[in-house]
Amino acid sequence: MSTTKRITEYLEIDLEDRTWTCTECAETIAPADENYKRGCVVRERHPHEVHRPLIEDAEYSFAPDPDWVRIVEFYCPGCGTMIENEYLPPGHPITHDTELDVDALVENGGSR
Repeated sequence: MSTTKRITEYLEIDLEDRTWTCTECAETIAPADENYKRGCVVRERHPHEVHRPLIEDAEYSFAPDPDWVRIVEFYCPGCGTMIENEYLPPGHPITHDTELDVDALVENGGSR
């Protein structure tokens, strides 16, 4: 029986080790009772780098204003797969968007 439970496309929980792991390479990312993003490689990108103008040499870009938003990307430390990205106001802490009842998952063998 598998000890892993897929949570997102690129994240799973190893119920035996109680860790977040990458679905692509099985790298351990962080303890399952913590924010997985803390175990990722983090890259902050300028909005104009991500949202390029639709027309070359255009004066106006459809990119968000960098004074109002930053783009943060989270990568697996083992294989470099992008696990998540988020748009945050400058100075806002990284979100803790996935919190699971690991004890309940272990008790139910991951069937919940």
